[in-house]
Amino acid sequence: MNDPTYQSVYFAYLLFAVLAAGAVYFFVRSIKDGYLGSNSEEPKYRMLEDDAQDHEHQTIGADAPRRP
Repeated sequence: MNDPTYQSVYFAYLLFAVLAAGAVYFFVRSIKDGYLGSNSEEPKYRMLEDDAQDHEHQTIGADAPRRP
Protein backbone atom coordinates (compact mmCIF):
# COMPACT_ATOMS: atom_id res chain seq x y z
CA MET A 1 0.00 0.00 0.00
CA ASN A 2 1.35 3.42 -0.93
CA ASP A 3 0.79 6.28 1.45
CA PRO A 4 0.70 9.63 -0.45
CA THR A 5 1.03 11.62 2.78
CA TYR A 6 4.79 12.04 2.57
CA GLN A 7 4.72 13.17 -1.04
CA SER A 8 2.12 15.85 -0.32
CA VAL A 9 3.98 17.04 2.78
CA TYR A 10 7.26 17.24 0.88
CA PHE A 11 5.52 19.08 -1.94
CA ALA A 12 4.03 21.57 0.54
CA TYR A 13 7.43 22.17 2.15
CA LEU A 14 9.06 22.55 -1.25
CA LEU A 15 6.42 25.03 -2.35
CA PHE A 16 6.81 26.99 0.87
CA ALA A 17 10.59 27.05 0.45
CA VAL A 18 10.31 28.30 -3.14
CA LEU A 19 7.89 31.07 -2.15
CA ALA A 20 9.98 32.07 0.88
CA ALA A 21 13.15 32.15 -1.25
CA GLY A 22 11.38 34.35 -3.81
CA ALA A 23 10.24 36.74 -1.09
CA VAL A 24 13.75 36.99 0.34
CA TYR A 25 15.22 37.48 -3.14
CA PHE A 26 12.90 40.35 -3.99
CA PHE A 27 13.35 41.89 -0.53
CA VAL A 28 17.13 41.91 -0.92
CA ARG A 29 16.82 43.17 -4.48
CA SER A 30 14.56 46.03 -3.40
CA ILE A 31 17.08 47.06 -0.74
CA LYS A 32 19.90 47.00 -3.32
CA ASP A 33 17.83 49.08 -5.77
CA GLY A 34 17.09 51.67 -3.08
CA TYR A 35 13.36 51.11 -2.65
CA LEU A 36 13.70 50.64 1.11
CA GLY A 37 16.59 52.96 1.80
CA SER A 38 16.73 56.44 3.23
CA ASN A 39 15.76 57.98 -0.14
CA SER A 40 12.83 55.67 -0.80
CA GLU A 41 10.31 58.54 -0.84
CA GLU A 42 12.29 60.61 -3.36
CA PRO A 43 10.42 59.40 -6.49
CA LYS A 44 7.10 60.36 -4.89
CA TYR A 45 8.26 63.91 -4.16
CA ARG A 46 9.81 64.20 -7.62
CA MET A 47 6.48 63.15 -9.15
CA LEU A 48 4.60 65.69 -7.03
CA GLU A 49 7.01 68.44 -8.11
CA ASP A 50 6.55 67.44 -11.76
CA ASP A 51 2.76 67.57 -11.33
CA ALA A 52 3.01 71.02 -9.77
CA GLN A 53 5.16 72.28 -12.63
CA ASP A 54 2.77 70.79 -15.19
CA HIS A 55 -0.15 72.48 -13.45
CA GLU A 56 1.62 75.86 -13.60
CA HIS A 57 2.24 75.48 -17.35
CA GLN A 58 -1.30 74.50 -18.25
CA THR A 59 -3.43 77.11 -19.89
CA ILE A 60 -7.02 77.50 -18.85
CA GLY A 61 -9.57 78.26 -21.54
CA ALA A 62 -11.40 81.58 -21.50
CA ASP A 63 -14.76 79.99 -20.78
CA ALA A 64 -13.48 77.79 -17.95
CA PRO A 65 -14.19 79.11 -14.45
CA ARG A 66 -11.08 80.00 -12.45
CA ARG A 67 -10.60 78.73 -8.96
CA PRO A 68 -9.45 81.16 -6.28
